[in-house]
Amino acid sequence: MKIGFYPGSFDPITYGHLDIITRGAKLFDKLYIAISINPNKKTLFSDDERVELVKESIKDIKNIEVIKSNKLTVEHCKLLGASHILRGLRAVTDYDYEFQMTNFNHEISPDIDTVFLMTQGKYSFLSSSSVRELALFGGDVTPFVPENVKIAIERKIKQIR
Repeated sequence: MKIGFYPGSFDPITYGHLDIITRGAKLFDKLYIAISINPNKKTLFSDDERVELVKESIKDIKNIEVIKSNKLTVEHCKLLGASHILRGLRAVTDYDYEFQMTNFNHEISPDIDTVFLMTQGKYSFLSSSSVRELALFGGDVTPFVPENVKIAIERKIKQIR
């Protein structure tokens, strides 16, 4: 059984993430989406909120499990039996960072490979941070996130104002 592991903050999940997830789910018998927990990173949504937003966004894809992770990616892969880390690429700048991380991870755990998928061109500019910023300035995030995420963002913005 081929098991993949797709880590990220997903704060919030975007259509770019969903593009990678949908295509990645076809490559693996099981795909874990790992909501990364980093206490040093300020997020708009809590860990549990991000898990629920992702679960709702991918509810129709059966071979996916959404989990939280506060572990080193390759160590979590080993615990779950994942042989591959799934990563999405938007542009050359992503490649530079991911190239370094892939080689670093490979040094730590040579049995775990990284698989890269290029996001569709229409999402090549899209990031969670740009969605958060747009929302904080009152912009419409509808073209960039699923409806459940849009509603959650609107609620969250009202709470912090």
